[in-house]
Amino acid sequence: MKKKLMKVFAATALFAGLLAGCGAGGSGNGASSSGSGGDTIKIGLNLELSGAVASYGTGIKQGVDLAVEEINAAGGVDGKEIQLIPIDNKSDGQEATNGAIKLTDQDKVVAIIGAATSGNTIAQVEIANNNKTVLITPSGTSLVVTKNEKGELNEYAFRTTFIDPFQGTVAANFALNELGVKTAAVYGDNASDYAKGLGAAFIETFEAGGGTIVAQESYIAKDTDFRSTLTRIKTANPDFVYIPGYYEEVGLIVKQARELGIEVPLMGGDGWDSPTLVELAGAGALNNTFVTAAYAAEDPDPMIQNFVKAFTEKYGEAPDGFSALGYDTVYLLKDAIERAGAVDSVKIKEALEQTKDFPLVTGALTIDENHNPIKAATILEFVDGEMKFNSKVNPE
Repeated sequence: MKKKLMKVFAATALFAGLLAGCGAGGSGNGASSSGSGGDTIKIGLNLELSGAVASYGTGIKQGVDLAVEEINAAGGVDGKEIQLIPIDNKSDGQEATNGAIKLTDQDKVVAIIGAATSGNTIAQVEIANNNKTVLITPSGTSLVVTKNEKGELNEYAFRTTFIDPFQGTVAANFALNELGVKTAAVYGDNASDYAKGLGAAFIETFEAGGGTIVAQESYIAKDTDFRSTLTRIKTANPDFVYIPGYYEEVGLIVKQARELGIEVPLMGGDGWDSPTLVELAGAGALNNTFVTAAYAAEDPDPMIQNFVKAFTEKYGEAPDGFSALGYDTVYLLKDAIERAGAVDSVKIKEALEQTKDFPLVTGALTIDENHNPIKAATILEFVDGEMKFNSKVNPE
């Protein structure tokens, strides 16, 4: 998923050129990266392990580490062990760019997993395309991850999660059909492409379904006092408030909304999925709130329960959606490498494009012509601080 799009400026290209000129072994000449050193397969991790959204990157890494541990213990991929090379992009686009340069030019990885957010993933796309290195974001939901602003396919970029419009559409239909609301307000980060993408899809679907948007308000990332805007929303008297955003602001928004007497259902996207949200909002304030998410840990599906058991034994806590997506991304990549028949980025890219109905913890996955997965979304409901399974929505 998903912070503000970070563009790769000319200075970045210059920096990459300087690295190559200093003997960094640049592969920007279009040659396919091998990513294989003897009995190992090198996979890079470019994740937000510190900074504003460290909760997302840390969760993904836990899932990735578990999957790699399982795969290597079972004999690896075609007899080769996976070697992870982690980079902390510090929740910053330029750091993500620098990390991608290192992973492709110096480490010669066959693929990069990450980033968690769309913006930090987009900051790597040009490098991945130029080096013909597969880039898979577990959780970046922006459309621009896999297709640029001109509508051209980013040839080596893929994702494991669903896209922004699908989340917004699912939320609108849930509000209309399951909660029976007639009016809604939308409150999102005005500088976040993630928030804007979800919000636009929600509004379009909600209005098409006969609902009325009575208020549209925005905030700025890092704000801490949302009371004046929430007061305007309360005055508009909506039946429902859609809040597409990230946990660090959403937690305070939910807390302050309830303090102001806004008791209607609140809902958001997978950006809410963090244990920190409960700490910020309070368990009671989160009652009657809903989230579109990758999966539910309490889903009785045997594949899910086996994953939850293994994760809980390793880390002492149940996995969130980001951990599940990280875990799935490794298995998706393993399957593609095996079908490719070689540790070669071009062949792995082609195998990923042919993925169909591949079973994963977060649902069976098919890659479409835009490198996006066709898969289900799960709706979770907060009950006394815990996220409970509500329903599953399949793509139409």
